[in-house]
Parts: sequence; structure tokens; C-alpha cells
Amino acid sequence: MATTRRRSTKSKTSKPKASKEDLLHYYREMLMIRRFEEKAGQLYGMGLIGGFCHLYIGQEAVVIGMQAAHRAEDTVITAYRDHGHMLACGMDPKGVMAELTGRSGGYSRGKGGSMHMFSREKNFFGGHGIVGSQVSLGTGLGFAHKYREDGGVAAVYMGDGAVNQGQVYESFNMAALWKLPVVYVIENNRYGMGTSVARASAKTELYDRGHAYGIPGKQIDGMDVLAVKEAAEEAQAHARTDGPYILEMMTYRYRGHSMSDPAKYRTKEEVAKFREQQDPIDNVKKLLIDAGDTSEDDLKAIDKKVRGVINEAAEFAQSSPEPDPSELWTDVLLEA
Repeated sequence: MATTRRRSTKSKTSKPKASKEDLLHYYREMLMIRRFEEKAGQLYGMGLIGGFCHLYIGQEAVVIGMQAAHRAEDTVITAYRDHGHMLACGMDPKGVMAELTGRSGGYSRGKGGSMHMFSREKNFFGGHGIVGSQVSLGTGLGFAHKYREDGGVAAVYMGDGAVNQGQVYESFNMAALWKLPVVYVIENNRYGMGTSVARASAKTELYDRGHAYGIPGKQIDGMDVLAVKEAAEEAQAHARTDGPYILEMMTYRYRGHSMSDPAKYRTKEEVAKFREQQDPIDNVKKLLIDAGDTSEDDLKAIDKKVRGVINEAAEFAQSSPEPDPSELWTDVLLEA
């Protein structure tokens, strides 16, 4: 007997509510990511960060909104634009910055760099440099949650470029077949490296990519932390009982794909429009000030405190020693 699957839909336009305390928390956490990434960009320019470095500036509302619906038993895995996810999971900025600079005080003892650090304590299972690889690994995390019956959900982040990878659809099929508790979060920042979504995808409504497998999805304003939180709660509730769900977050990165990308494939006017009209931090700032019980000085004080935390992280990273050469031979073989 044929069954009817719920089709994908776009998110509603109604504005969700939030308390002053929640808004201040979102503001502080998004600002922490923004200031961290700005500092990382400075350190990269000074030659203190080697290799690739993909900044999250502009996309902060996605991970902070998702984490607002997160439970302690849930897991997170993402791609190479990962610093924001680490901080949102509660990882120490000092350890993250030390890893970026290749120091022994980093989360992977200076051997993972920008794209490859982990924290079992925070249930963060890494950034991953191979496009789309985290999707199959994250589906495995969903399988582990179901196997252990621990009630957890795996939040699996990917970019719009990764959506066209074959292993993504193998993962969708398995997750739907076994009703795994997975929320697939597509961070659609409009460009996969230097190619716009319209030039890379025959169908640009990415939230509907799971329809063939009966996976419902929604397209969300990823620049609005409250809209993201509301969608995250719905998606996680579905995943805990009925299996996988897809959220397409329409967001925007202000910097290039990586620090080596001059981003000449888009206009200055386009970037300025997003900064001026849709910036996720400014949106929350406006909500706080318009409510009447938070002043500009209050928010400046938060910014000052956040900058202090990030400056301490940078100082810790630069004072932390480089890994001993003997570290080349550790963590390469497990003797069972």
C-alpha cells in the first residue's frame, strides 16, 4: 500500500518571540564568533596561521540558532568552515585559536589546523576538509544515537556546494530507510567556492533535495537567529521520533571562500547590501534597543568583554609552544 510523504515547504513569515535574556545570549554568542573570526583573519595576514582558513563572518545566526535547540546528548559535525561551530558548541576560544596557529595547546595538539579539530567532551566531531565527507560520517552519528537509544540527534552541516556530492544522497537514502535521528543543515551562502548556486545546481531549492527519499525540509532565513531557532526546534522534534529532516539556511559570507580567495565573482554592492540590511548581529541589536530596556552602552560593554576574551585567546595561542617533532609519530596507529 502506498504511503503519503509530507512535502518540503518554505518557512513561515511570522516573527518568533524571544526574551531579553535570550536575545542578549544570542547577541553575545554571535559576537564572539564574529570577533574570533576577525582576529583569525588578522593572524592569518601576519603569517601566524598556515594552510587554509575559511571564515564564518556573516553566517553566525545559523549555528547559534541551531545550538539554541541543542540538547546535551546531541552531536555536531561540519565541513571546513568550522570555527563558529566549535565556539557555539562551547569549545574554549583559547584552544581553538591555538589549533589554528599550530600550537600544542590546541584541540588537536597543533596537528589539525583550521579544518580538523575535535572535542568529544562537547560532542563536536570535527570540521572536515573533503567536500561532503562529513555528511556520511554525520549519518553514522545518527545511526549511533539510534543504536544506543540515547535520544540524541546528529546535526550535520554542509554547504551548498556539497549538496551535489554523490555520498550526500547515499546518506539521505540510508537515513530515511532506517529513520535515523539526523538534521541535515545546508548553509546556503550562495556561492560554492566561486560558483553561484544558480550555475551549479539545476534545481536551486536545496531544502527539497531529500524529497525522493521522503525526507521533509524547509528553507529558512539563515540571517535571522530567531527563525533558525524556531526551525531547529521543529526539525529536531521530527528527527527524534520520525527520522531525518533537511533545513536550508539562506545565509551569506562576507569574506571570500577562504583567506586566499579575493571573491571577485561578486560585486561590492552585493556584499554591502547584505551587511547593511540583513546582518544577523545588527538584527538582534535592533530588537534589543527597540525593546527599550537595553542601551547602546550596554551592548558596547558586551563587545568590550568579548574582545577581551578573543585577545586573551590570541595571546594564549602565540605563547603556546609548537608541537614537539615526536608528535609526528603519535595518533597514526591504534593497537587493538
